Amino acid sequence: MPGLLTLAPQWYWTTLATAFGLALGSFFTLLAWRWPREESLSTPRSHCTSCQHVLGPLELVPVLSWLALRGRCRSCDARVSARYPLMELATGALAGTAIATFGPTAEGAAAALLAMAMVPVVAIDLEHKLIPDVVVLPATAVALALVIAQDPGRWWQPLAAAAGAAGFLFLLWLLYPGGMGLGDVKLALLMGAVLGVAVIPALGIAFLTGSVLGVALLARHGASARKTAVPFGPFLAVGAITALWWGHAMVGWYADRLG
Repeated sequence: MPGLLTLAPQWYWTTLATAFGLALGSFFTLLAWRWPREESLSTPRSHCTSCQHVLGPLELVPVLSWLALRGRCRSCDARVSARYPLMELATGALAGTAIATFGPTAEGAAAALLAMAMVPVVAIDLEHKLIPDVVVLPATAVALALVIAQDPGRWWQPLAAAAGAAGFLFLLWLLYPGGMGLGDVKLALLMGAVLGVAVIPALGIAFLTGSVLGVALLARHGASARKTAVPFGPFLAVGAITALWWGHAMVGWYADRLG
């Protein structure tokens, strides 16, 4: 398979991954609206939430349809949120960048999967304080299969990293249930599966950025800020994306300092 993949140039696989990411990002916009409301992801067809106008094929082209219609429904002229094209762009850009960095390999596919999954995680957690199991759990299963296929001789490493990251957050959840949810624990499972040992700096970055926001809220609102519920998923996403590209270098740098 690697030989067949190298028959096409790198730019081809990067472009293909970007196009796939844009299309998947379009589905993520639907998921971000329907899943928290416990609506079906398959029916009814995509429609305007203001006038129920069913969208035609030309209204479903990622990003371009929104630009062509100037961010409004063609039927009722209601404004369509910019978060839709932004989610599509983010998913496409992350998928393309992952394949451009790691190549059209199982490792690259796993990296793209982790990066793309962060888009609906952030969108849904920010609005509803929920992390979508419907994205995270299947992505974890596929990611584990891809990472193990990349290096079958070390099949236990992604399993250990996934279990370790999830176990750490699960322990924190047991100690302080109000600080995070079980969705964060499941997200850590996905992160560990793809990142391996780099999940350590990923979690460190997540807690650091979360602490910075906590300090800022305390400085602005005083003691009342302690009652403000802040979703942790976006911070985990920041850590995951950062560690995906620089995590192993961080681990290497720290190991060198210890040596």
